[in-house]
Amino acid sequence: MPVKVRIPAPLRMLTKNQPVVSAEGKTVVEILKDLEGQYPGLWERLCDETGHIRRFVNIFVNGEDVRGRGDQAAPVPDGAEVSIVPAIAGGVVRS
Repeated sequence: MPVKVRIPAPLRMLTKNQPVVSAEGKTVVEILKDLEGQYPGLWERLCDETGHIRRFVNIFVNGEDVRGRGDQAAPVPDGAEVSIVPAIAGGVVRS
């Protein structure tokens, strides 16, 4: 059964501007590989050269961060909602 994947605005150029897409897989890595097959270029933006999720990319399954739950091996239940959230940094601290 497919899952819904929420795509952040900076990556939507790869998904034909779709904010939500469908993907298949039982684990986060399977979902990411399915997304790469459908939308080439997503993998390299989400994963590093070793295949691990990049430090500045957060992935949530049904609202739970996959870090500490197996990262890319974290299970994704049928009908789940997966959210890809890039970390935001920068700005100026004013005192």
